[in-house]
Amino acid sequence: MTLLSFIEIGGSLLILSAFAGAQLGRLDGRSLPYLLLNLAGSAVLAVIALRHHSWGFLLLEGTWAVVSAISLVAVLRKPATAPPRGRAH
Repeated sequence: MTLLSFIEIGGSLLILSAFAGAQLGRLDGRSLPYLLLNLAGSAVLAVIALRHHSWGFLLLEGTWAVVSAISLVAVLRKPATAPPRGRAH
């Protein structure tokens, strides 16, 4: 196995761990960990697809990375909600 193969497997595992976490109810699909795992994994796989001229795979992973990045920016821009101060009368 080459180093590139290990990197490719690592990228796949990042995406799969986010997917499994969401499916098992351990990760929210809008959470930072979920989005970061998807962005990192898909970006790695998109670069590998480009290197191998695998255009369909590049389309899939490139789109996945762009959507993950847009979602991540939206989550980071969202103002933090203040904890409730008490009950309204």
